[in-house]
Amino acid sequence: MTTNVKLYSFDYAEGKTYLWAALFVVANMVLPQLFHLIPQGGIMFAPLSFVILTGAYKLGWKTGLLAALASPIVNNLLWGAPLWSVIPLMALKLAFLALAAGFTAQYFKKVNLILLLGVVLATELLGGLAELALTGGIAATLADFTIGWPGLLLQVFGTWALLRLWKK
Repeated sequence: MTTNVKLYSFDYAEGKTYLWAALFVVANMVLPQLFHLIPQGGIMFAPLSFVILTGAYKLGWKTGLLAALASPIVNNLLWGAPLWSVIPLMALKLAFLALAAGFTAQYFKKVNLILLLGVVLATELLGGLAELALTGGIAATLADFTIGWPGLLLQVFGTWALLRLWKK
């Protein structure tokens, strides 16, 4: 199920990089508010990850990285969540996702479910190891899979579907 889509890789010297990153940060302010209407919706669906994966895959790792680093901070300043203590780890995990998605898209120049699944699982593993190293606890890492499996599916299938619709 490979989809032909136009993929981009903007540079930091281009204004489009910052414009798109800002739009993804805005999406990352709105989407979590919708998912938080569902009990444990933020934890289950990880809406920030969905936006970062889609944006970095479509528009490159630099755009995705800017949005990944800014989104948790902006959300904290506006909504009080995530907590300041969680922001470094969350930003690190989102940065891993942006880099993996952007480099995968740049290398393979196509999108399919296998590539997206690989990006999500690789970054969950890497992010889980970072979380384990930083916190020393495995419970939160396991929760990404036990509680957060709907979000992992949303990332893979939702990104694939959105990129199919967003062909140009």
